[in-house]
Amino acid sequence: MNVVFVLTKTSEEVLEMVSNDVAGLLAAVQGENVTFPFGSYKYDFHTLDHYLENEVFRQELVIYLKEE
Repeated sequence: MNVVFVLTKTSEEVLEMVSNDVAGLLAAVQGENVTFPFGSYKYDFHTLDHYLENEVFRQELVIYLKEE
């Protein structure tokens, strides 16, 4: 599934990735913090978006992060 990390305050997309373990990824980001090479953030909330692309329905997990 496509996963996108977004900063809640600015709506800036900081990372896009594909994961086959969405439950594990959600459990991990809801811990103490989420650290990227360019900064650390706290989990805020997430949404599961559904959209149509080339006549195929797709899902995308959007994980919102807040700055520490």
